[in-house]
Amino acid sequence: MTTADHEDGSPEEAVPSRPVYPDLAGKVAVVTGGSRGIGAGTARALVEQGVAVCLVGRDRTALFQVAEDIGKRGGTAIGAVADVTDAAALRRVADRVAEELGPVDILAAFAGGTPAPVPAADLTEDRWRQTLDTELTATYLTVRTFLPGMRERLTGSILTLSAARGRAPQGNLAHTVANAGLVALTQQLATELGPRGIRVNCLAPTVVRTEKVRESLSKETQHKLALRHPLRRLGEPSDVASAAVFLASEAAGYLTGVTLDVTGGARR
Repeated sequence: MTTADHEDGSPEEAVPSRPVYPDLAGKVAVVTGGSRGIGAGTARALVEQGVAVCLVGRDRTALFQVAEDIGKRGGTAIGAVADVTDAAALRRVADRVAEELGPVDILAAFAGGTPAPVPAADLTEDRWRQTLDTELTATYLTVRTFLPGMRERLTGSILTLSAARGRAPQGNLAHTVANAGLVALTQQLATELGPRGIRVNCLAPTVVRTEKVRESLSKETQHKLALRHPLRRLGEPSDVASAAVFLASEAAGYLTGVTLDVTGGARR
């Protein structure tokens, strides 16, 4: 992948030349958090490999915009509006996917977020529960919803999304605990589901230049953060998406229980 420079001095991403994974063609994927950022980028990358995708998110307008864009490019994508902390809503999504796309081969449970840092002394019970619900429990509920079909067919690839920086002390207790829990969840699921032919892996990026990051951080701040990375740039959604597609494919067929740091060389 080649790069140019942003106005802030950090490299600008060019369109990557993606590897081709023929084994993915014709498969079905569900991507939560699919309306923007890493989720949308992963959905687009999967569609490029011939995968039919169901995008799940709460923002109806953004969700259907991504699905429409994929359709215009010749891909197959449907949008399903749902709160992934709601088990009943997830079951409705699963029913729709089964009816419109077929059995799910790939599950990318990427819904979540990075809350503002709250030290332990200031952390309320409500904030604690909300963070764990949206980052950890939501992933568990998503996996639980789509797991039966994979177990029945003895195949599947499940991807979770943690945060490399979230696994180190950063003055954000609930976020750190939730991300550590996601790593543990991944490893435990991999151990339990491996004999059923199901692989489970986790992606752990540092700062990724999503729309939210570009809007909330000044160019100067982004540049300073980029300099902390040996590759001297922040991650792009497509960087994480490329790693996700690899882990979903048979090229990673002997990888399970792995937490892959997508960090440009940064040590969290």
